[in-house]
Amino acid sequence: MPGLAPLWTHDPVAAGPYRLLGRLGAGGQGVVYLGEDDEGHRVAVKMINTDLSDLRIRSQFMKEIAAARRVAPFCTAQVLFADVDGEQPYVVSEFIQGPTLHRHVREHGPVAGNALHRLAIGTATALAAIHRSDVVHCDLKPDNVVLGPDGPRVIDFGIARALGVTETVTSRVMGTTAYMAPERFRNDPVGPACDVFAWAGTIAYAAGGRPPFGNDSLFAVMHRVLNDPPTCRRSRRV
Repeated sequence: MPGLAPLWTHDPVAAGPYRLLGRLGAGGQGVVYLGEDDEGHRVAVKMINTDLSDLRIRSQFMKEIAAARRVAPFCTAQVLFADVDGEQPYVVSEFIQGPTLHRHVREHGPVAGNALHRLAIGTATALAAIHRSDVVHCDLKPDNVVLGPDGPRVIDFGIARALGVTETVTSRVMGTTAYMAPERFRNDPVGPACDVFAWAGTIAYAAGGRPPFGNDSLFAVMHRVLNDPPTCRRSRRV
């Protein structure tokens, strides 16, 4: 399967009822695996890096995940289940077959025309469904948009905010920082507007092949987001 890497030597081989078949990706929050149950149903299993032994953090995490499970399945990958009681907490979501937007642009170049229009509408529809359930994605970016067979799907919503009680800006990976809204850097309260900012950056990346505020050092990107207009030139080479 394209995009599926073999399990590493020390990776788990199961999560609850799911056999883990390989790695779908990894980031600051944890590793995502392709899982399969006894009936052959495939899911995405995200092993969470954050320590959830603190009852306050665990309660906040489960509250956010419960809200994410209520999100209507409009252009999203549904959150199905979360287990925080075991030694290794994990979240199970619907598996969407297809490349991420980041991978597609990297391999095939920027998106244009009707395809770009469908991408913009599909991801905006997903955000509307997410926000109607009082959930804020907090980590929308090209790696969290999957180009599925029936159109774009937004994944990983709710998890970043659920883990936000233990995160700082400097703990963020660069790919995420490139799409963060100004209020995130100022540690102001986050809301749907943060996702709209990230959505605009994601669509600009799709159309131009590069993040509108660059993707070099954290503090360089932070300075541009807080002080400069976006740069939306189409990249000659992705």
